[in-house]
Amino acid sequence: MPAAAPRRSFTALWASQASSNLADGLLQAAAPLLVATLTRDPLVVAGMTVAQFLPWLAATLPAGALADRMDRRRILTMGNLLRAAGFALLAVSLANGWRHVALLYAAVFLAGCAETMVDNAALAIPPRLLPREQLERANGRLFATQSVINTFIGPPAGAALFAVAASAAFYTGAAAFALAGLAALLLPALRPTSADQERRRSTPTTITQDIRSGWAHFWRHDLLRRVAFISAAINFFGAATGGLLVLLITGPYHLPMSRYGLFIAVPAAGAIVGSLLAEHVVPRIGGGPVTWLAALAPAAGYAVLGLGHHTLPALAGMFCAAVATSLNQIVVSTLRQAAVPDELLGRVTAAYRLVVLGVVPLGALAGGLLGRGLGIRAPFIVAALGLALAALLLASRVTTQALRDAETRMTDLPRQHA
Repeated sequence: MPAAAPRRSFTALWASQASSNLADGLLQAAAPLLVATLTRDPLVVAGMTVAQFLPWLAATLPAGALADRMDRRRILTMGNLLRAAGFALLAVSLANGWRHVALLYAAVFLAGCAETMVDNAALAIPPRLLPREQLERANGRLFATQSVINTFIGPPAGAALFAVAASAAFYTGAAAFALAGLAALLLPALRPTSADQERRRSTPTTITQDIRSGWAHFWRHDLLRRVAFISAAINFFGAATGGLLVLLITGPYHLPMSRYGLFIAVPAAGAIVGSLLAEHVVPRIGGGPVTWLAALAPAAGYAVLGLGHHTLPALAGMFCAAVATSLNQIVVSTLRQAAVPDELLGRVTAAYRLVVLGVVPLGALAGGLLGRGLGIRAPFIVAALGLALAALLLASRVTTQALRDAETRMTDLPRQHA
């Protein structure tokens, strides 16, 4: 690939991800607001998160296997266009006065199915476009863009569009997903490498066998397994509280619904800071301490949210938590991309994300039950205690040297570029 081609290809990936993240951000505000206009039941509100992430339990492993067999560019294109169609149909329903929680559940479930395909493929693409020494910087830019658009720009815009008309937010989200699919067409073909194709011709395998080999590689990789459990704990408690945040700020905090976007935008600013500083901070403090911060900072933030009454301390806690989790996200993504062979990357990524995202519907359900039974503050207090415990049990076992050693073992292996 010519020198300028990797940059153009990465720009196409960047544009596709930016557009899909805009759609995600719009819907991140519009979907909870729509649910909140239909019900105040914490369990029903949490059910939206369950519907959105349930596909990660059922479809992520097959999606990872397909990402290693198919053209990853085609997966990004078709998956984003499918999400566009689903939310366009929901917008049409809302515009015609058909409002029911079941319609939203169905839309986010179908979008979640497509997302398992898109995300697994997208996370396996950067090593095909760029050399190892550029991965940390590239991941930082992708995650910074995700933070800016998905949470800093999208949610306030989604809330504003929802205030005009519920259907407007979902129509706009559908258009953004469509643009993401079209931008993906600018990528080069990202089919399996010639060496992998030759191996498949000489030793054909089934999808089931591919899934098993990917899972086995992930499970045998002790460090990947450990960081997966840490991220799973972060996501479990994030899901237990995230869907209920709108009820907390409009209930005990006595804030108007228009302030909901602020509670998404401020932590998004923290995620941006973490993403942009990662290439400078992580080499200096090491990936090991980052894993501690990724669990302890959100624990402190949940404690402030659950026990406090004032807006500014709550926002400050969320900001710091977002910085720490953003740094950790880049550490883990770079580890996975640098330490796993390309022909296994889609499947190992899927196995990793099954553990990390498969807990999200369980966390949302647990948070909804806690909120209904013990009050809306209870899930936030339990999340603070749970993440503090996770830091003690899990984060202490991941060291900077172990992370470096895992990447070093792959440096002598050849990488295929598109």
